[in-house]
Amino acid sequence: MPLLKSEPVAPVRDLDELFAIAHLMEAEAAERYADLGARMRAQDSLRLAEVFERLADEERRHGESVTALSLRHTGNAPRHALMRWHPPETVDMAGIDLTDPRLLTAYRALSVAVRNEERAFAFWSYVAAQATSTAVQQAAERMAHSELEHVALLRQERRRAFHLERQGQAPGVAAEADVLEQRFADACERAAGKAIGQVAAELREMALAARRTADELAGAGLPMPAGGVPIPAELHTALLPMAGILVDRYLEAAEIATDEQTVAYAQAFAQAAIIRLAWLGDNLPNGPEAGVLYPR
Repeated sequence: MPLLKSEPVAPVRDLDELFAIAHLMEAEAAERYADLGARMRAQDSLRLAEVFERLADEERRHGESVTALSLRHTGNAPRHALMRWHPPETVDMAGIDLTDPRLLTAYRALSVAVRNEERAFAFWSYVAAQATSTAVQQAAERMAHSELEHVALLRQERRRAFHLERQGQAPGVAAEADVLEQRFADACERAAGKAIGQVAAELREMALAARRTADELAGAGLPMPAGGVPIPAELHTALLPMAGILVDRYLEAAEIATDEQTVAYAQAFAQAAIIRLAWLGDNLPNGPEAGVLYPR
């Protein structure tokens, strides 16, 4: 799974356009993190709310730095209207906006932030390589270097979060990904029996796909991290939480993989798991009737 879903569609024309793109990227990232922070606070997940709010504040400060650079080098504040194309998506929440808050951790949140900064670095590297003027090339290289600094700082925070969470980890139910896929398939089939129409058909197909994935994983021996996020036992039969658990497991497997082939393998499973999590979030009911399809 490449860092960027697509490369920039054309070279950045001048510094005005470059700073407009940079400012928009920081503003969109700040908005996404702020929305997640508000969601966590509304659900009384105050520790996670603070993580996302801090990330949003960081992105706002990055945006202010871009404005200062634009004023220094062009005499103007960034103007989004000068952009001829929208930059490719560099902010990907990797399903955490659909995940049960009981399964989210500071480590997971920071892992998503690290990945987003790595995408931004890849974007600016492309811009620098495509640049047709020295000024744009040098400015894009500075942007890329800045994103690498952000990556390094976030990785340090993530390591601290990892060790803190392992120290205070509560008992949970551990399972390999193939076992979890089988349990997810069982949950899909139960939900399909209570659903109707196209949703029921999609859930049955999802169950079949999960069983095929389980069979593949059982033979592949994808290395999984020891322990992992504690999983409350009741969530092992809940459809939407199970989908989120599997996203976490595949992303964690990619994190600990020691060769590029295994990283790509784990990331491919993560991508498929994120897509189905998004489908479930869009198609399962969100009101009182939600318990028919999955327990809250």
